[in-house]
Amino acid sequence: MLTARERIERQMADPSLVRLHRRLSRLKSTVTVMNTGAHPDDEQNGMLAWFRFGLGMRVIIACSTRGEGGQNALGPERLGPLGVLRSRELEEAARVIDADISWLGHGPCDPVHDFGFSKDGDATFTRWGEARIVERLVRAYRMERPDIVIPTFLDVPGQHGHHRAMTRAAETAIALAADPNAYPEHIAEGLKPWRVAKYYLPAWSGGGNTYDDEVPPPDTTVTVLAEGRDPATGVEYDRIGEWSRYYHASQGMGHWQKQAEREWPLHLKLSVGGAKAEQSVLRGLPASLTVLSDFPDLAANAKDALRSADQATAVAMAAFPDRDAIIAALTEAAGWLEIVASMASEEFMALHGHRIARKQAEVDAAILDAAAIFQRAYADPSAISPGGAAALTVELGEGASSHKVDIVPALPPGVSSSVRSLANERVFALTAALDAPLSCLYLPAWSALGGNGHAHVKASAEIGGRTVTGTFDLEEPFSITPAQSLTLQPDALLVPLGTKQTEWPIKTNISGINATISFKTPAGWAMNKVDGGWLASPTDAAKPGIVELEPQIGGGPAFQVTPIAYRHIGRTSFRAPAALKILSLDLKLPQGARIGYVGGGADRVGLWLARMGLDVTELDAQALSSDLSRFTTIVVGIFAFGLCKDLAAATQRLHRFVEEGGHLVTLYHRPMDGWDPNETPVRRIEIGSPSLRWRVTDPKADVTVLAPDHLLLKGPNMIGHQDWQGWDKERGLYFVSRWDDAYEPLLAMHDVHEQPLKGALISGAIGEGRHTHTSLVLHHQLEKLVPGAFRLMANLVQPA
Repeated sequence: MLTARERIERQMADPSLVRLHRRLSRLKSTVTVMNTGAHPDDEQNGMLAWFRFGLGMRVIIACSTRGEGGQNALGPERLGPLGVLRSRELEEAARVIDADISWLGHGPCDPVHDFGFSKDGDATFTRWGEARIVERLVRAYRMERPDIVIPTFLDVPGQHGHHRAMTRAAETAIALAADPNAYPEHIAEGLKPWRVAKYYLPAWSGGGNTYDDEVPPPDTTVTVLAEGRDPATGVEYDRIGEWSRYYHASQGMGHWQKQAEREWPLHLKLSVGGAKAEQSVLRGLPASLTVLSDFPDLAANAKDALRSADQATAVAMAAFPDRDAIIAALTEAAGWLEIVASMASEEFMALHGHRIARKQAEVDAAILDAAAIFQRAYADPSAISPGGAAALTVELGEGASSHKVDIVPALPPGVSSSVRSLANERVFALTAALDAPLSCLYLPAWSALGGNGHAHVKASAEIGGRTVTGTFDLEEPFSITPAQSLTLQPDALLVPLGTKQTEWPIKTNISGINATISFKTPAGWAMNKVDGGWLASPTDAAKPGIVELEPQIGGGPAFQVTPIAYRHIGRTSFRAPAALKILSLDLKLPQGARIGYVGGGADRVGLWLARMGLDVTELDAQALSSDLSRFTTIVVGIFAFGLCKDLAAATQRLHRFVEEGGHLVTLYHRPMDGWDPNETPVRRIEIGSPSLRWRVTDPKADVTVLAPDHLLLKGPNMIGHQDWQGWDKERGLYFVSRWDDAYEPLLAMHDVHEQPLKGALISGAIGEGRHTHTSLVLHHQLEKLVPGAFRLMANLVQPA
């Protein structure tokens, strides 16, 4: 349940009059626009804010992945947990611009997922399956029936391959969505063919710090011009777009531009009526109920009802903020819409029935808001396990006492409820069956009209002689989670071949209902219970490779539930099967290494160095300002110069540390991560930009050793061909483009059809010490237990 401060913050961010104005402004247009992208944060928020609040259009964001392969500027979440975090970020970003979301990918276990980076659409389709993503887009078009589709990015060389694939698929799906013979399973499910009226490409470049479009954008055929300011807030529409982008905090989004954007150029690529000169994207579209009344052969009573409904909604908008006048006008509009729904021809309803149904839902939502029927709903606790219980409280607004109100909770499978009523609230006792299924982590859609999550509330009220209905979300998402969460410490073991160690202690921390823990062990390993935990021990000589020990709780699968909590998204969680992975490898450690590690929370390299058996100390502000000579090596994690002010302040001390005999190892940084080429590194190191040109996305790309006799490649582990095998996601990114002569490049690598890049690993003897900088994604390879990454990392942290 939200704290008092959190509830206050929610109310401050959602003033009731602004909310009511938003409900009314939906009624201006009957047009739907869909903006397609590959990742959360790909949407063009400023333009969408104008479409929604300036023109009244319904806005849908179609996103193909959950962003699980990206980076995280906030905290430790990676892969699945990051996908949950970024999904919530997009939902909150969509809430700000009153947009819907159509998710096309469903997390890291789905083929359509964010696997990191690719440089062309073909490489992306190899992972996603082109037919798969096209079918999902066709389904989205048929379900949501957009009149306009606009990708955010172009399918051109120099763009992210995910963007290119999504743009190509968005265009391919248009013809198929209109073909009654395509995907007959859709028709069997009740979906009907749908023809998108207009398909626009952005007539702007997608270049910048990351991308570098090789060809110019297409010619502008129409310019979207955001006129004036949002009447509800008095703010420029692009500023509201940045309010929305603020919620993509894990990607560092939310910027204050000196001048808000007002224009977005578009290129009309496909149109039902053929490409024509336009003054507006709405040209030729049924942009209002009045325009719909011009439908051929429409009965006179239906025509009159459409025009009358349009006039009544205009009266309601003009009456703002007079709630009684708004209710009266919208009640009249609802009556006219009911006439349209019952009297219009089958041909009209087949083509435009979805618009009428949408307007009916939007009118009801506005009436309920104007009548102050609903206030809030929350479950306590917000997550229960099978067999558990919770109380769902629905607080009614001050207007509920004047109307007959009915509240029905929509609950996940396996959850039942009983209700008791008070004067201003309904309290439902929720009970989850013992066999209630665990809640899915990735829901397929999000609606600005409410009804989201595994549980929500349906409200109806008798107002103006008719039953008005709507759906409302809970303050926090409700879910069914495992009864226990098991954490293993450590959750991975590194076992050097030939080690004399025969036992490794494992602690098992269980939260939730207490239960018996056991392990399913593979051949060659045993787990024995001892006081304080377990001992993992080999029964045979260790062989190179990875084995997995599966813990069980009460004889069933054990899960580790990872809580995720940030102010901008609230509380949620990620779960995955608990497992103990054991990597046996040929690993030698540098003698006498005493390592200081500085991280910004974006990697766990310090932890992995300790698990390797090295002497590691986490360096905080006090340690960075004290004597550094007690360390032989200092490792700086990814992004850390941008995330840790204390580290940036200690730059000159780090330089002296190197000059006096220390070894400084810096992992990759972006140019914007507080990295001044002349000030941050010990000698000048320039990071390549745009980053698309300075990365190797193929994890199997050939690696050429430029300095085979270099001390960092010879010992204590001899780095050879086998150490580059089994890498995951990519080789590296943010490669160095230029460097001082003090540094020597040690490796060269490249993606297919590209020139070799030599800035993946450079090192230089400076003064009495050494500075080594690497752009290899070593932190990710360590998480994936890639043997070569541990062997190379052991070499990199050796004393100077």
